[in-house]
Amino acid sequence: MNPPADHGRDGATPRGGVRLNKLLAERVGLARRKCDEAILAGLVTVDGAAVTTPGLVLDPAAHAIAFRGHALPAAPEFHHLAFHKPLGVLVTWSDPRGRPTVRDFVPQGLPRLFAVGRLDADTSGLLLLTNDGALAHRLAHPRYEVAKTYLLAVDAPPTRAQLAALRRGVDLGDGESSGPARAVTVDEEWGSGAVLRLVIAEGKNRQVRRMCEAVGLPLSGLCRVAFGPLALGDLPVGATRPLERDEIRALRASARDPEPPVRGRTGRSPAPARRPR
Repeated sequence: MNPPADHGRDGATPRGGVRLNKLLAERVGLARRKCDEAILAGLVTVDGAAVTTPGLVLDPAAHAIAFRGHALPAAPEFHHLAFHKPLGVLVTWSDPRGRPTVRDFVPQGLPRLFAVGRLDADTSGLLLLTNDGALAHRLAHPRYEVAKTYLLAVDAPPTRAQLAALRRGVDLGDGESSGPARAVTVDEEWGSGAVLRLVIAEGKNRQVRRMCEAVGLPLSGLCRVAFGPLALGDLPVGATRPLERDEIRALRASARDPEPPVRGRTGRSPAPARRPR
């Protein structure tokens, strides 16, 4: 029997290896802290012997791993889709009033997918759909500061003072404020006014609209064109596409989570962000 691998002196993860607490979280669905507690309590065995080191690195294909006396479930098949959400579509799986939802656009045969972050009905653009709960949580969690890029159609060019306020962060009301944003006008044609590119690293409810309201900047259109390293590109409105392996790795890296190995469907390479049509 080959013993489980441990971290090398440099802390690197051996090829094919995964941390035991991370493996348990992926296969059983527990939070990482709960996994640590279960391992420390001796509830996890490797090749029949209890292991109490949460950070132990091993190859799950080379060892028999059990939790509470039961073998770990097989690795799930993850699906990751980019979706160009149209206006009027709700970011939910079903709606009691029969309004269109993301489920209406997901290809047949896929399991239920969850949206990473939200776009309100009046906002279009890039939405990431996945059943990889761990990745979705990290991408949406504010501590990882994954950038979201929007194009805004505004009725008139923003003033220097308005841009400066957006860049500093503004009071959103209800005790909330926005962090600093990157805000620049861009040479695009959309509507009858000006177009602003706004990059934020937060995901508060209706944040972009509230930021614009706070500085007196009326919006006539709002589209998300990038989520972290993933760009909307020329994906048609209402279309989905499976992500490429490199795109998934880039998303994991953006949330400082380079593991686990990518499984599931792949698609084409990312395209640069373009204005909505």
